[in-house]
Formats: sequence, structure tokens, C-alpha cells
Amino acid sequence: MQKLTDKEFDLFRIYLKEHYGINLSSEKKSLLYSRLRTLVQDLGMNTFEEYYNYMIKDKTGESSKKFIDRMSTNHTFFMREKDHFTYFSQKVLPYLEQKHKNSKDIRIWCAGCSTGEEAYILQILMKEYFENKPGWNTQLLATDVSNKVLNIAYRGVYSKESISVLEKSWQTKYFDEYNESTVIVKKSLKKDVVFSRFNFIEDKFNFKKSFQVIFCRNVMIYFDQDTRNYLIEKFYYATETGGYLFIGHSESLNNTNVNYEYLISSVYKKYDN
Repeated sequence: MQKLTDKEFDLFRIYLKEHYGINLSSEKKSLLYSRLRTLVQDLGMNTFEEYYNYMIKDKTGESSKKFIDRMSTNHTFFMREKDHFTYFSQKVLPYLEQKHKNSKDIRIWCAGCSTGEEAYILQILMKEYFENKPGWNTQLLATDVSNKVLNIAYRGVYSKESISVLEKSWQTKYFDEYNESTVIVKKSLKKDVVFSRFNFIEDKFNFKKSFQVIFCRNVMIYFDQDTRNYLIEKFYYATETGGYLFIGHSESLNNTNVNYEYLISSVYKKYDN
């Protein structure tokens, strides 16, 4: 098949920006080629433009989903940026327990959850904290734009090596052996994590209730500043007053106009009234 032309690269680059907010620099041309080449070939097409036209004419949206599955960068692991989880457990959960002791309703959104490790750690921390405090609803929402990673997350099968960073008691309490090299998340943990597909750019933030905590870490590094501003503003209005926003250590809220208070590195709180 032919090489990826500059014109074809621009078609996909603009599409990614408009539909998913992803800012693809010109240096990523070879990356796009390598990730789409086999897909285009498997469809029996000779050019990338032919595939592009096929994708935008597909009214079912399935072609677009397969495209973003190929183009999404999903790199995560258990206890990534561990200090955030320590702060969540030692500072955020006690605050939420006191503030919501009447409703006993915890509402957390793990946005850009990738293959699920972050969402499961958050749920483990809540189960550990509220273990002897009955009546608390700790079900959390975990979303990603890629169906591929959501399927991995929902299945909950991970290598034994990947969970070796967790406390020994957690390894036996929240995971079952799947085979000699892998484990699977126990149903008692999985049932309280709701995985769903969500596109930050195209889907409306029409949640019934505001979140108390939003984790969106290492996602905005793929967006330009205007898209980051748009997303942070959406997060702000989707968070209750006094709620928290966790972002990646390589990200910041600089150049944004929202009223967040800086707490520790990459952790912010929506100002109380």
C-alpha cells in the first residue's frame, strides 16, 4: 500500500482534534502510520484517504471507535503516582466521611481510566477505609474513550507481577488466581466499579449529581491548551463545592480561569462558598 501522505495525515489529525480533543503534532506522522497500517490493509484498502472516507461515512460509529482504539495511548499501572492515593486515603476520605455522614454517598469519577488499575485501587482504598463503617455507597464511575481498554478493565485480569506492588493482604483479599501467571479481580470489588465509554469532547456532562472527587490523570497531556481549559471548566462544574480534582504530575491548571485551590502537587480543591 502507499505511504501516508501529508494531506492524509492532516485529515486524521484534524479529525482527532475535532472529535476527541487529541492534539497530534507533525512528529507523530510515523506513529499514525504504524497504528493504522494493518487496519487499512485488513479492510482491503489501498490508501489511507480511502479508509478516512470510509470511517466518516460510517453512520454506526463503529469505525470511529476502532480508530480511536488504535490511536489512544494507554499506559498505566497499579499505584501510579502513589502519593495521590496516600492523600486520597488519609485526607480526602476522612473529609468526605465527615461532610457526607448523613447521606453516606460517595461519588467519584475516574475519568480516562484506561485498563482499570486506577479505578480498582480507588475502590480498594474506599473498601479499606469504610470496612467497619456500614451503609456507605462507594460505587465509582470509571470511563474511557476506548472500548478496547474498557473491555480489559471490565474483565479485570492482570499479571501477578503487576499486583506485586500492592500490600500482600490486598493481593489475597481483592484478587483470585486466574492461572499460574495472572490474577482476576474479585467480584466483590468489581461490582462497585461501573465502567462506561465517555468522550470528553462529544459527550455532554449531564450527570445527575455532582462528583466529590474526579481523577483525570495523564490525559490532558494529549490536548492543546484550549481543550484543556474547556475540559477543566467542565470538571469544575461537575464537581460539588469542596470537591477534589486529581491530575497528572506533568499537568497543571496554569492559564485556566477556574476557582480551584492548590493543595499538593497535581491535587486541587474547588473553593468552598
